[in-house]
Amino acid sequence: MRIATLFALLALPAFAAFAAAPEPATPPAPPALDPAWKVPEVIAFIGVKAGDRVADVIAGRLTGSLAEAVGPKGKVYAVETAEIVKSHPEAMEHMKGLAQAMPNVEVSAEPVSAPLPAGLDAVFIRQNYHDLYDKFMGPADVPAFNRAVFAALKPGGVYVVLDHAATAGSGIAATDTLHRIDPARVKADVLAAGFQFDGESALLANKDDDHSRNVFDPSIRNHTDQFLYRFRKPK
Repeated sequence: MRIATLFALLALPAFAAFAAAPEPATPPAPPALDPAWKVPEVIAFIGVKAGDRVADVIAGRLTGSLAEAVGPKGKVYAVETAEIVKSHPEAMEHMKGLAQAMPNVEVSAEPVSAPLPAGLDAVFIRQNYHDLYDKFMGPADVPAFNRAVFAALKPGGVYVVLDHAATAGSGIAATDTLHRIDPARVKADVLAAGFQFDGESALLANKDDDHSRNVFDPSIRNHTDQFLYRFRKPK
């Protein structure tokens, strides 16, 4: 499979159904080139640099760009989780294809409760933190998950969460229905694990999203109001 086509398949938001499609005569541009996703800016906000070791939890759209950023001396751990692979086995095959093209990517599908590799410089979770609360993930033990991220990071390492914003004050009420989460809930969860809040970005914010629609609704899909938070493990 051509790399551009592989990237196009990986570009599906969150874990919408992966559907096989004939390869077009002219392959689409890799998703990193789509300015709407602001991939270079997101990578810059995470602060990834050459030689870093990064875990991309529920890997997908940014995995290849992270691998480019860390370079041949760095490492990207593409973590799909067993729960994701059970629901979407195609995701694992797509990640394996990316790993064949990019040797600094290592793919795994351990249960969400499994520890992450140690000595990481960054952990990134894109549009899937809210799914930790959903029934197909167990639901996960979210406090334990965040403590595992804390344990895996080097002192000074960062934990970055990008997700779809829910109505303020709604907590986790919309995680399984609208696929959104209240940013304040994420911040409270992560701070409780020992992290320090280190910054936020409005790169993918959208004031025209009223937070009432499912993120897969065609009227808002790929244009949801998203929050981008960075937390740091104290040195």
